[in-house]
Amino acid sequence: MFARRRMGTALLITLFVAVVGGSGPLATDVGAAAKWPMTPKVDPPPLPVDPRTPQEELDSLGISGYPDRLSVQPGESVKIMASTKSPSFRATMVRVVHGDADPRGPGLKEQVIASDVNKEYPGQYQTLPPGSYVTVPDNDELRPDGSFTITAWIAPTTVPGSKLNPIAYQRTPVATGAVQGIVTKWSDAEKAGYGMVVDRDGGLGLRLADRSGSVHTVSSGVKLQPWAPALRGVEPGGTVRPQNVNSSGWYFAAVSYDAGTGKVKLYQQPLSGHPNSSEAVVTRSIGAHGLKNAASPLLIAAYQGADRRPTGFYNGKIDAPRVFDRALDDREIRALRLGGPAAGAAAAFDFSKKMDTDQVVDTSGNGLRGRAVNLPVRAVTGHNWQADEQNFTRAPGQYGAMYFHDDDVSDAVWKPSFTWRVPTDARSGVYAAKLEANGQVYHVTFVVRPKRGKPTSKIAMLVPTFSYLAYGWTGSLQSGLSQYSRHSDGSGVVYSSGLRPITNLRPLATGPKGQGRPWQFEADTHIFDWLESTGHNVDYITDHDLHREGRKLLDDYKVVVTGSHPEYTSAPMLDALQGWLNDGGRLMYLGGNGFYWVTPLDRTGNYTELRRHDGTEAWQSAPGEYYHSLTGEFGGLWRFRGRPPQQLVGVGFTAQGFGSRMGTGLYNRPLERSAESHDPRAAWVFDGVKATGPIGDFDTLQSPGGPMGEELDRADYALGTADNTIVLGSGTGFGDEYMFVKEENNTANLMEGGTVNWLVRGDVALTQYPHGGAVFSASSIAWAGCLFFNHYDNDISTITGNVLRAFATDKPLPGTS
Repeated sequence: MFARRRMGTALLITLFVAVVGGSGPLATDVGAAAKWPMTPKVDPPPLPVDPRTPQEELDSLGISGYPDRLSVQPGESVKIMASTKSPSFRATMVRVVHGDADPRGPGLKEQVIASDVNKEYPGQYQTLPPGSYVTVPDNDELRPDGSFTITAWIAPTTVPGSKLNPIAYQRTPVATGAVQGIVTKWSDAEKAGYGMVVDRDGGLGLRLADRSGSVHTVSSGVKLQPWAPALRGVEPGGTVRPQNVNSSGWYFAAVSYDAGTGKVKLYQQPLSGHPNSSEAVVTRSIGAHGLKNAASPLLIAAYQGADRRPTGFYNGKIDAPRVFDRALDDREIRALRLGGPAAGAAAAFDFSKKMDTDQVVDTSGNGLRGRAVNLPVRAVTGHNWQADEQNFTRAPGQYGAMYFHDDDVSDAVWKPSFTWRVPTDARSGVYAAKLEANGQVYHVTFVVRPKRGKPTSKIAMLVPTFSYLAYGWTGSLQSGLSQYSRHSDGSGVVYSSGLRPITNLRPLATGPKGQGRPWQFEADTHIFDWLESTGHNVDYITDHDLHREGRKLLDDYKVVVTGSHPEYTSAPMLDALQGWLNDGGRLMYLGGNGFYWVTPLDRTGNYTELRRHDGTEAWQSAPGEYYHSLTGEFGGLWRFRGRPPQQLVGVGFTAQGFGSRMGTGLYNRPLERSAESHDPRAAWVFDGVKATGPIGDFDTLQSPGGPMGEELDRADYALGTADNTIVLGSGTGFGDEYMFVKEENNTANLMEGGTVNWLVRGDVALTQYPHGGAVFSASSIAWAGCLFFNHYDNDISTITGNVLRAFATDKPLPGTS
């Protein structure tokens, strides 16, 4: 599920459980009860400050980049975007075989590909364009003659002038007094236009320029209250973190300007039925002379800055933004606040429509189409959500909000530095543009798959690109835009795009000496190198390919091999694998915690979406927001969709741990062979392996201790493990740093650690499918790290090789009829 890892230095995470208070007879001793620990009426301490933004993290690397696609065929072209402050850089196309520089392993292994693009290029510094917003092109309907009114429902999360938000990482402290645009047609460059903002003092504000060029600003003078999450969770290290809920925080916001009288009126009216000191209705005379319109677009959740680019990004939700070309009176404002129609509006945007796209629909009749930029979250509860419907497709009118963040990024929109046309005879594999500047190296990584319908092998390596996006940092874990990261307001990152530098999707991600624990891509190269070093010809395909092409792609292969942690899976991927296995396909699942999260891909193929809840997770979606905007399907764990991993591969996630308190110095465990493994249907798996004792009790390229560790799977017949599944062996004897998964823990108890819970184990399993199909499940992320020991001459490598050779033949498996 989740591991924090080192980037050049060691990182130790200590997990602990704090037990506070107890149970007792509430009515017997009032004095004693009064002494019990009480929930303090103070905010929790702020979370650790993330010292660098994603851009600062990229700058520290010296050079970085990304491809315009993660999968490309021979004969096609891939664009390489690069950024460096160096005046020049060198590019070399390479085929990556092994990417972990750990000196105990084979080290970096890459094959240079002859190409005319291998040369020096002028350096250009390109930056990320963070911040989500909606843009609507300039239009006469948005240029009122003088008077106007803007209305919207807002739930801001970072309010200038308020106390520092305890849920935020504080990369940009909310107390700095930055103006945030709500609905604006304002241009700093032109010093013209109008707009509704969250002002520097934290109140609702209006900004306009009159015909003389004078700029007028008016604020309610009363601070808005941030939309404060209310459900708390404890993270590794004991950090207490609230989780988002929809219990409060909405305001009806309106600003109007009457050009005839020069009067401005602001309405800041909280939705909460409780007494609220942040309510304000303010009238001011500003002495303005008409309105000087700007040629800028209308922006929602931002305004146009001096460089004619969006700035002043807003954090929080916005619902039902509307613009009128007249000053509405109190009666009309009240009617809108109570849900009345926006009759006569110049623009009335309904975010509940076309939620699976970047399109923004105007219902005014004026056809003012907008576009959402940088992936604000859609299909989120609006101000009128009644909590009686959890599925937005059944009550879209209650999901008319978008959730904007000042650090959203969907596409870095960098200019290509060069384009590489893949040779028509290119061997399938993982490739990279190796970029070098001032002694620093960055690999822009992608997969060259075989030509569609023209396999070159019976064996395919399924590269888990969905999981690479989920874990895809741009910088560090905290601020890195992965689906394990949190936004600057503390909310979880829902969408992850491949159109940005992903700093852990490359060789040497743990440094030039392999100083950290390999994870995802680097760990998967342990499998890549094992396949190639042991003489297997393999086609490389990706999650993206499988999602798009489905079963047809798999029919080209007898065996498919997974990566070390294929955690994120879409419905088309599961359907394809299940159907292929039923018709005789053979799958080698060489990882742990696979096929776990429901993960749709957008129609362009550029980004995935997650709605985390009720699993072992980094953050949790808000109530009412468990359904995916892209597909409308229920999110979370596949097991809660009736498709637990055990149904597909015989095993499913059961425990995780990344350290040891047992005094043994061991993190992982060796494999102990089961009695059932001596059955003729399974004994062949162990040909050439020592007959007695622990298997794999040697050093690894993952965490030390053996092949079973980090994240583990177990067989469970109640969850769908096939009756014919043979548990070949198990890793057991874990310490209490290995914890049982929370989705199976129905109540808090003391039976969660490895020393007391027998479900904290890893089961290596073999499952038979019809027509000769089969699945071998290693059930551990650490398995792949054991393959190299003694230069691939060891029991774990032997077992894996035995399975691959048997699976790759057209013959029945040994011991079967």
